[in-house]
Amino acid sequence: MKINGYEIALSEEELDRKLNEQTIAVELIGEDFPGYQALSDGDKKALHHLANAARLMNDVFLEMDHPLNLPQKAALEEAAKTSSHAAKALRFFNNYNGVEGLNGVDKKPVELFEGIHGTPGRNFYPADLSAEEFHRILIEMIKAGEIDEVRRILSVRTMVRRDGNKLRAIDYTEYFAPRFSEIANQLELAAHYTTDTAMKDFLGWQAQALIQNNEDMDMLADKHWAVMQDTPLEFTIARENYDDELTTTVFDNPELAALLKQHKIDVNAKDSLGVRAGIVNKEGTDLILKFKSHIPELAKLMPYQDQYHQHICCEHTSELKQTMVDVDLAAFGGDFKAARGGMTVAENLPNNDKLSVKTGGGRRNVYHRQVRQTVDKAKNQKILDLLVAPELHALFDPEAEHLFVIGHENGHSLGPDDSYQSALGSFAHTIEEHKADVISLAFMPEYVKMGVIDDETLRKIYLTHTVGGLFLRAEPNPSLPHRVADLIQFNYLLEHGAISFDDNLKLNLDFNKYPAVMRRLLDETIQVQLSKSPETAKAFIDRYAVWGDHSARIAKVHEELGIKPYKELKTHF
Repeated sequence: MKINGYEIALSEEELDRKLNEQTIAVELIGEDFPGYQALSDGDKKALHHLANAARLMNDVFLEMDHPLNLPQKAALEEAAKTSSHAAKALRFFNNYNGVEGLNGVDKKPVELFEGIHGTPGRNFYPADLSAEEFHRILIEMIKAGEIDEVRRILSVRTMVRRDGNKLRAIDYTEYFAPRFSEIANQLELAAHYTTDTAMKDFLGWQAQALIQNNEDMDMLADKHWAVMQDTPLEFTIARENYDDELTTTVFDNPELAALLKQHKIDVNAKDSLGVRAGIVNKEGTDLILKFKSHIPELAKLMPYQDQYHQHICCEHTSELKQTMVDVDLAAFGGDFKAARGGMTVAENLPNNDKLSVKTGGGRRNVYHRQVRQTVDKAKNQKILDLLVAPELHALFDPEAEHLFVIGHENGHSLGPDDSYQSALGSFAHTIEEHKADVISLAFMPEYVKMGVIDDETLRKIYLTHTVGGLFLRAEPNPSLPHRVADLIQFNYLLEHGAISFDDNLKLNLDFNKYPAVMRRLLDETIQVQLSKSPETAKAFIDRYAVWGDHSARIAKVHEELGIKPYKELKTHF
């Protein structure tokens, strides 16, 4: 069946299998949720407008992601009225949030239509722009004195289009002006209705940031967002740059890299926009804040901490620039919804490359309750039966993985700042995500000493994360930094004897060795960031991100049990 001239690449039977056998439903909250019923009338109205803003922002992401996302979606919606094949393809499109992309399992992207492929630069750049031509054009423009335009082209917040033999950058606020205006209107309406002063102020700044071509407005919105701790509602427009794989290739061209350094042109991949709206869960937030209170103590334990600045607090006080909330989700869209390597359970933002952080602003951790609470209990038990020593089964607890994630998100606030991280080029994200993982695992014993968790919970965290996080379903694609990081840690633990497999090929853990091995790995990881060397980072990843026999065997078991790489959001707002 053709849609807009493109044949649907997946048969109706294949779509049935993906939708019915390989998809897990994530149920978001609705008006019957107790937390919603407890809101004031004003905040109830505000939440509806925030959900409207999230839906509108999802279309912005779709255009950033692929030039044919929006027209193909519209055509599918029309065809679905009379075709079951088109209806299933539309459902898969909405689950995947796009026409193609990796799923975290298959080595090649899953493509919904024949002839529609992704590109390294997504739709941030012209689809026919190769890395070689990109580098050549930038070199010519720099030599011609067009330094400011090159700086805009390599900005995190521009769409890039051809302009004759050159390239031209268009700021997001200009390129997406009509849609950004609609979103800003919804935010202003939400600000009018909400009863919370801090949320009202933030939404006002965020609305202005969408309609003004001024990075300072993003900075001010981020700073207001990052200090909200006691608001009843949560709303985020997240800006993260994992999807664009073209921009950072500039470091692969020695001549271009030298010119960029000479002219002090910063290079960061383009920001994809994610969006969420929800209700802050007080009980979950209180647990997270217990971990937060000890971050300054952990900062003092970081390797080589006298050699770099850490963003968590200001220079001369112990003030912690970090708010943290657990959120029941009403809307989840954009980059968040594009669950192509696994749907994220938490975010620690803004990232180090953002102006608000560079100018002393804080961060905000937001945890996604409905995502983390969606688990396949039956499959987890089968994995334990087949791959884990029986005496360890009782330690497997999905809630323990949430505690690991808290440590991971806190870990992003520790260690070398962005000047070290971004210097690693295309390897920066993998090393940073790996660093946050290792900080969590290395410092969990400190939380036992501080009385936040007990020894039994510590063992649960180590066992659950090893089985649930490091037992990979497939060899990771290099463009999935979290999964590559998981493989690094699995091999390091195995090599240093913290984990092992017995004669029956069942997992065993040495709980005494585990934290010490992670502390050693943390030391090596910080050395990589301090090197500011892409070559050092590559050598480190190549050394440990090796797909070995144990990983292959574990992946085969996953495959035999049935892998569910897709998520389907059930929304009610």
